[in-house]
Amino acid sequence: MQLHLQGKTALVTGSTAGIGKAIATSLAAEGATVLINGRSEEKVTNTIHEIQDRHAGAKLESVVADLGTEQGCQQVIEKFADVDILINNLGIFEAAEYFDIPDEDWFRFFEVNIMSGVRLSRHYLNRMIEKKEGRVIFIASEAAVMPSQEMAHYSATKTMQLSISRSLAELTKGTNVTVNTVMPGSTLTEGVESWLDTLYPNEKMTAEEAEKRFMRENRPTSIIQRLIRPEEIANLVTFLSSPLSSAINGSAYRIDGGLVRSVF
Repeated sequence: MQLHLQGKTALVTGSTAGIGKAIATSLAAEGATVLINGRSEEKVTNTIHEIQDRHAGAKLESVVADLGTEQGCQQVIEKFADVDILINNLGIFEAAEYFDIPDEDWFRFFEVNIMSGVRLSRHYLNRMIEKKEGRVIFIASEAAVMPSQEMAHYSATKTMQLSISRSLAELTKGTNVTVNTVMPGSTLTEGVESWLDTLYPNEKMTAEEAEKRFMRENRPTSIIQRLIRPEEIANLVTFLSSPLSSAINGSAYRIDGGLVRSVF
């Protein structure tokens, strides 16, 4: 399928690992110029080289900035005034007992998971509406609709992303700009892969066996009974970034392998 992304510029926040890197790789493979973002210049450079090794001729730009801060967002906006596609992927998570989460952690999650997308969308979405063309996509989580008791602060920010995304979509009436949300389920990122290696230390298990046991014991409602691969999420995000998705606006897409038992 030809997605017509040649000549488009995409900013993928938090794109040096995991889902963000997979999205950046997929967009670059389709011909878009992708702005690779991270806080470490070394990680950004390594990611650019890795993607170029996989896709010769990939058009990539370095964006070293902490987008969880107002200053970091302003740095990116000053360097790249316009983008055609904004993927608000940056996010943090951690397990914590609700009664032990201090105010500072709530504010930190809000700054990174919410305000990064708010600040960037305030600038880039406005420019897109002026041009009547563009895409904004928020990467949320199944925790947005199935809140996790061990990550109340994380789940709250993911639910808030759904509301923000829908509100912003209402601003795009009569244009070719769309704003949507993607909600991945449990995904086999580098961090999760390393964590699985330590999950059953006293049992001789292959990575595949550990994954199946984890899903069976901890994600029993999953229909596919495996962790989602970052590339699978990237495929959906890349389609939503393309002109072919022009009738999809103000929507929230679950890509959770059937984990959430709902018809919506």
